[in-house]
Amino acid sequence: MQNQFSITVGQINPTVGDMDGNIAMMLAVAQQAQKTGADMVVFPELALTGYTPGDLLDDPLFERRRAAAQAKLYETSRQTPDVYWVVGLPIRREGTSGKPFYNGLQVLLNGEVVHTQYKQLLPTYGVFDEQRHFAPGPDTAKILRLRGATIGFLICEDAWNDEAQDYSVNPFQRLADAAPDLVISINASPSSKGKRQVRHQLFSKACARHQLPVLYVAQVGGHDQLVFDGASFAVDAAGTVVFEAKRFEVDSPTLRFDLSSQKFFDAQGQALQPVPRDGLPVLEFYRQQIVLGLRDYARRCGFDKVLVGSSGGIDSALTIALAVEALGPANVIAITMPSVYSSEGSVSDSVLLCRNLGVTLHEIPIRDIVSQFSASMQDSTVGAAPSGLALENLQARVRGTLLMTYSNQYGPLLLTTGNKSELSVGYCTLYGDTNGGLGLIGDLYKTEVFALSWHINKTAGRELIPQSIIEKAPSAELAPDQKDTDSLPPYEVLDEILKVLIEGTLLDADDLAVAQNTVDALTQTETGRQTLDKVQRLIARSEYKRRQAPPIIRVRARAFGTGRQVPITARQY
Repeated sequence: MQNQFSITVGQINPTVGDMDGNIAMMLAVAQQAQKTGADMVVFPELALTGYTPGDLLDDPLFERRRAAAQAKLYETSRQTPDVYWVVGLPIRREGTSGKPFYNGLQVLLNGEVVHTQYKQLLPTYGVFDEQRHFAPGPDTAKILRLRGATIGFLICEDAWNDEAQDYSVNPFQRLADAAPDLVISINASPSSKGKRQVRHQLFSKACARHQLPVLYVAQVGGHDQLVFDGASFAVDAAGTVVFEAKRFEVDSPTLRFDLSSQKFFDAQGQALQPVPRDGLPVLEFYRQQIVLGLRDYARRCGFDKVLVGSSGGIDSALTIALAVEALGPANVIAITMPSVYSSEGSVSDSVLLCRNLGVTLHEIPIRDIVSQFSASMQDSTVGAAPSGLALENLQARVRGTLLMTYSNQYGPLLLTTGNKSELSVGYCTLYGDTNGGLGLIGDLYKTEVFALSWHINKTAGRELIPQSIIEKAPSAELAPDQKDTDSLPPYEVLDEILKVLIEGTLLDADDLAVAQNTVDALTQTETGRQTLDKVQRLIARSEYKRRQAPPIIRVRARAFGTGRQVPITARQY
């Protein structure tokens, strides 16, 4: 087919700060693109440094490395003659006033910069804080003419404001006025429930409005709490999503763009079909997001193995199952630590779980340790052994200390097992079950923990997580016959309340309607109003715990951590 422009999608998994490694990834994709005869290879936003370097941009040593890497990037692009590289990178501003960098994009050819532009819209909400380091680019539209094509470029947020809903400036409209043949948008868009549909809807609407095709290129991989899902895509001028790259995987497909028809084709020149509207089912999305998040977190932080305290309950069971999928059973260690209040199933269910998953399980009873601790306090000038809540928390802290000691001695990363429901209302013990370096299920409500456990068994076609664990009434087992419902509303009710109070309008319309109906029903009775008031108080009083908790892998629009910023000392009720 004639009059076509060929583009390779560089959907890579860059590591923040590993600029040499990131350049090596880009070179490998560019060399592959060269073999397929591609005219251009496109990489994500801030691909050179990884998204986002944050305050590393203020570090003089990092700045020297960044400047050297930028020069190396230019030189490396010479190794693929005649292939254009589109790369996102921080670009140093001239002068001494204002922010030191632009969030920029450059097009390279044979080591030379043939096009430069700067991100205009700098998100500073949710998990984003770009105004902290970057200056906004000028409100101008620039296009690049090459090999018969006219191409315009946008950097992430610049394409997300086409209806001027968040900013007064509309870079997409300005670019559309320049009438390019194709728009390329480079992105670092963190993944969360429903985000894929939001991207597709937003870009479909914009493309149809401007009669412009767009190629959207994204990064993939886990960085701290955030997971980037890849899933780069192409939208034709009619607003139809006609291509989608792999999700949660590195991918480098090549597309052909026909200048006459403004349509995309695959590498063999075959017409593309509309992409299915529905993506992964929600539970499978949670699973893949968490698995990738743990795998990259462990790899980037230098951990080969992980450790989990196995209580025989659903939270630790799901955490162990997800860790096994991410790292393999040989790299997951579990420890069960029964106390005087532990049920028989605490140990036996842990044994069955770890046998099903192929995980090594150690048993360290804590009865004597707790007794010795209590006796030491009673025999001291304090004169009294811990009781009530203090004794309950002592058990959790003894377990946390043992887990951290094992981690310190043998080196695995300790995973904390708290879910979002518990973290919301403070149903956890500081320096006890909150110990660890990463939480896998801290953005899943308790009802979702049960649902995902069932899903894992169904997908496996066998009982990986024992049914006895899934059907067990939730309990901390820190006091005789203790049940979670002794202190909390049923999770089916609590979770809907929490969704309204924590996520609110960030929920999709259907989820918000269900949650709001639950809250509205509670407001109709005195008992219901007391329940709502209690939950609000618990959320507010537990902020200091969440501030000290490990990072959690984000799967929802608002996760604890960088996505929700509330003062500890504020009066909230």
